[in-house]
Amino acid sequence: MVGGAIDSSVEGLTGTVQQAVEDAAGEVLGGAGVTTDGTLPESFPADVPLVEGTVRGGGSGPEGSGWVAQVTVAPDAFAAAQQRLEQAGYTASGVDSDADSGFGTFTGSTYRVLLTVSTDTEGVSTATYVVTPV
Repeated sequence: MVGGAIDSSVEGLTGTVQQAVEDAAGEVLGGAGVTTDGTLPESFPADVPLVEGTVRGGGSGPEGSGWVAQVTVAPDAFAAAQQRLEQAGYTASGVDSDADSGFGTFTGSTYRVLLTVSTDTEGVSTATYVVTPV
């Protein structure tokens, strides 16, 4: 019974975080969509390191207001993504993760990154980066 309640709470939190990321991405992109063509926008900041994986796509907001990147990753990729950002000088806050998901905010001198890693019902894990200027 307790395990079921914990699982339910984790699923609810994951859904809330995912909705917050989708809302943030929509706001950053000013209504523009995220591509799924396997490329990032040319203007995506080079000093925001992405975790190992296959780029699914991305988007950019008007006039450098923000960017979104999505990468298909291993389920346990959040720790590696966090490490890359921290090694690049980003400071973590609000970080929480488990074996196959995670989220957090990473702030650098130029950009703030909202990062989530989540696994869908088909077992595909995706890292989503929402990047905005500081």
